Amino acid sequence: MSQSENPQNQQIRNDASASNPTGQSQETAVQERSAKIAVTVFPLLVIAGAAVAVINPEPFRGWAPQVTLLLQIIMFGMGLTLTLGDFSYVFKRPLPILIGVVAQFVIMPLLGLGIAVALQLPPELAAGVILVGCAPGGTSSNVVTYLAKGDTALSVTMTSISTLFAPIMTPLLTLWLAGSYMPVDAGSMAWSIVQIVLIPVVGGLVIRLLLPKLVEAILPILPWVSVLAITAVVIAVIPGSHNALMTAGGLVFVAVILHNLAGYGLGYAAGRLTRRSDKQSRTVAIEVGMQNSGLAAGLAAQYFSPEAALPAAIFSTWHNISGALFAAVSRRFPPKDRVVEPAPESVVS
Repeated sequence: MSQSENPQNQQIRNDASASNPTGQSQETAVQERSAKIAVTVFPLLVIAGAAVAVINPEPFRGWAPQVTLLLQIIMFGMGLTLTLGDFSYVFKRPLPILIGVVAQFVIMPLLGLGIAVALQLPPELAAGVILVGCAPGGTSSNVVTYLAKGDTALSVTMTSISTLFAPIMTPLLTLWLAGSYMPVDAGSMAWSIVQIVLIPVVGGLVIRLLLPKLVEAILPILPWVSVLAITAVVIAVIPGSHNALMTAGGLVFVAVILHNLAGYGLGYAAGRLTRRSDKQSRTVAIEVGMQNSGLAAGLAAQYFSPEAALPAAIFSTWHNISGALFAAVSRRFPPKDRVVEPAPESVVS
């Protein structure tokens, strides 16, 4: 959940194949309640944690060195929720995956730069906004997609693929777009992303393959571990960016909200312009608009400055609030296309 930064893949996977025409099964109803609770509680916890850190930052100044470990825990949890079947989508329906991932790494980085220029943000905040745009998709998008009646299997696969591409795409895009604002050590950043993202995700996937019963037993608690971890990340970066929050917080909020909402709109447009279904276009919109802002916060604090982590910290809260609202509105307008599409092998009917 960045997102929470960890997807509830196992809990929401059933929705990806087909709904029960006679009504929700008890299992599906339980899954939906769990997803709704997670998508509601997560931003409330982050808001509460951030508020405490803003009011009294001193006790949390020593938390910053733990951000990398917290992010690794989040990404390891993501790996535990994945199966090889999630990646079969790439071979079964590569076009929507390609469209979504390209949109992810084109729309949000350029939006970040455009907003930084338009609002004339200070260099550190501009670099932070751009870095958020260059991050991979946030895994809380999987829950939001499920609630918005999008294509959940597509969401899980898009998040996974963009995450795996992050060690290459995020440093290169950041160097290209943010290099004029602050020095960017793309090589070191790439290695950090490998350590923070790639190794934990692959490790979690391997553990899932080797110990499936054990992992399935702990799956229900993984989203909540991620919720607590990303809340701790936000709390950890607030003290270092406290002065920036007090002086330019309003401007950063405007930048974050514009970035997120424009991502939703342009992501949906990208889906429709490439003739994707309404269901798939909703999914692309959510995947593009919701970023792994926890990762961006950690990288900004490590490679730029604590102030540069402020946009990511605010994004972590806002995109989950807007995602919940997006899902609530979307549920009032069922997808116009009713075609039931094939699901990955790991999806159970």
